[in-house]
Amino acid sequence: MARKSSVFDMIGPVMIGPSSSHTAGVVRIARAAIRVLGGVPDQATITFYNSFARTYEGHGSDRAIIGGLLDFKTDDKRIKDSLSLAEEAGLDYTFRSVGNASVYHPNTIKLNLTKGERNVEVIGESLGGGLINIKAYDGFIADFSAQEHTLIIKADDVSGAIAFITSILAQEQANIATMSVSRKGKRDLACHVIEMDSGLNPITIAYLKSINWIHEIIYIPDIDL
Repeated sequence: MARKSSVFDMIGPVMIGPSSSHTAGVVRIARAAIRVLGGVPDQATITFYNSFARTYEGHGSDRAIIGGLLDFKTDDKRIKDSLSLAEEAGLDYTFRSVGNASVYHPNTIKLNLTKGERNVEVIGESLGGGLINIKAYDGFIADFSAQEHTLIIKADDVSGAIAFITSILAQEQANIATMSVSRKGKRDLACHVIEMDSGLNPITIAYLKSINWIHEIIYIPDIDL
């Protein structure tokens, strides 16, 4: 008896499925998001926007995003069974779709994730060729690719904050590739997103966490490692 073919029948060295935008990029968005969260979520609300909203089921983006939330890499054969594996892992998820959101990139996914008492919102864009951009985190502009070592710092908007943080990184000879700062308002909470060519020592991260005007440190190595 002939078996119905699946979009996940094609398994290559770096992606699963017919399109790197709909599979590899989606997996990477999810893997970046769970590193922001701090682990595999207990609950996830996943909103697909624009072209993703129309194609996410047929092109396998639903399985890809759940696979990424379970921390499967892009070439993991388990992605094709990720929906059932999520149930086994205790991941409660909901899919939503918004077909016409002009403010968002055509291939955009918003992830509202919960793990214990921690809740985060991550908005990611799949740019093609497996490349991604994490556009926003908890309402702050983020704009990082997750291909570099990434440091996210939530801190009070105090004078000299940028100079202080970059000086600490310079002492460790961490070369900054990109840096952006977004804030809620003047003297309000700010979010620093720094992409670096090399990683950081745990003692440096611990020191930054000890600063009284720094409220949160998230360190994300290259998600494909």
